[in-house]
Amino acid sequence: MSNVTSIRNRTSSSESEQVHGPVLRIAAIPWRVVNWFGGSAERHWQNIFAAIIQVWANKSRSVLTTLGIIIAVTSTITVVSFVQGFGNYVTDMLRGFGTNMVFVIPASPGGKTGRMMGRVVMDKEDIRAVGAQCDKVRRITPLMFSNVTVEYGHEKVAGVELQGATEQFQTIRNFYVDSGRFYGPIDVDNGAYVCALGREVLNELGADESIVGDYVFLNDHRFKVLGLLEKKGAVFGDSQDRLALIPHSTGVKMFPFLSRFLPFVLEVIQEEDVEEATLQITQVLRTRHNIQPGQPNDFRILRQDELLKDFSKVQMVATSVLAGIVGISLIVGGVGIMNIMLVSVTERTREIGLRKSIGGRRRDILMQFLTEAMVLSMLGGVVGIICGYSICAITSLHPSMVEVKVPVWVVAIALGFSASVGVIFGNIPAFKAAILHPIDALRHE
Repeated sequence: MSNVTSIRNRTSSSESEQVHGPVLRIAAIPWRVVNWFGGSAERHWQNIFAAIIQVWANKSRSVLTTLGIIIAVTSTITVVSFVQGFGNYVTDMLRGFGTNMVFVIPASPGGKTGRMMGRVVMDKEDIRAVGAQCDKVRRITPLMFSNVTVEYGHEKVAGVELQGATEQFQTIRNFYVDSGRFYGPIDVDNGAYVCALGREVLNELGADESIVGDYVFLNDHRFKVLGLLEKKGAVFGDSQDRLALIPHSTGVKMFPFLSRFLPFVLEVIQEEDVEEATLQITQVLRTRHNIQPGQPNDFRILRQDELLKDFSKVQMVATSVLAGIVGISLIVGGVGIMNIMLVSVTERTREIGLRKSIGGRRRDILMQFLTEAMVLSMLGGVVGIICGYSICAITSLHPSMVEVKVPVWVVAIALGFSASVGVIFGNIPAFKAAILHPIDALRHE
């Protein structure tokens, strides 16, 4: 009876093991994974500490080895940050003009077609038609450009930019006065000889804000100064403050030949309406100029949003090209690390043989030297990042310099590339160390 009971117990335990055994083994997998990773992480930390000790023991050689990586990372961060800084400055400046601003200029198409179309004409009636028939246009003003000589007292300033526009100009171009006032619609309608001067003209005349209400001469024409324009700075090296603004009707009286060649600028109601406004302007002008289907336009439409897109593309290409050029120095730094690691393998051949003779595996030797190469490249990358940040921060302190900020992504890329250099160029010496035969290594002198 006891034998039967024993057999039944063994049978039930065997059945229980068959049922629960796979479940227990599956449940134990996470613990095995944790133990494996824990042991692997411990080995990695040991390799890192050993690499740091080795680097510290040869400080001068390590510094010279990582110098190429330091220069490469510093150059990459500095160049990309400067390009991005200048690009952001120009982008912000263009956005300050308004992304819903559109310029229209008379322009003859090139080649035989342009010659057949004759002289391009765009007059005040064209501008009025655009303003009246295009419902997406909020404000519009003709423009007139010339150069004049400004005289005040005994002072004379030549080559000052003269712009003629209506009172809508200051709102469309965000060009307001900060002293006095801008001319109004009555001044425009009457063709009054009034003007607003830029700050740079004021400085060159040796005058101060008391000039408001006084008179200056523009090409021997007497103008009353109504206001002084707020300081705008330079765009691509051209000062925006060396100009005089006058009513457009007055400008036409001074330069009658310009009345048949009038560019104009307009403000669209919303940025989303720029595309539709462009189509409306095109239709109105083609109809007024009797341009047949298939014939090219005798005008050009310049959109601020397209200019921003084109500049963003140029900025991206410039950043990529310059970063690629300075990034070539990372390869030079990687070659330097590989050479020094090959020397280190030769110097430590007996150590490698000793480690193998007491049970060291090939992958352990491989990871030891590979970790040392990565530590060298990562240290160079960190120092390069610090140097790059320092250069950008010091340069930004200059009052004439744009704000230079280091993008996070370029730091991540620089650090990633420096680590990759350690892996790629550290593999050859690490593999050479791993395949050494222990007896030959111990015999090495």
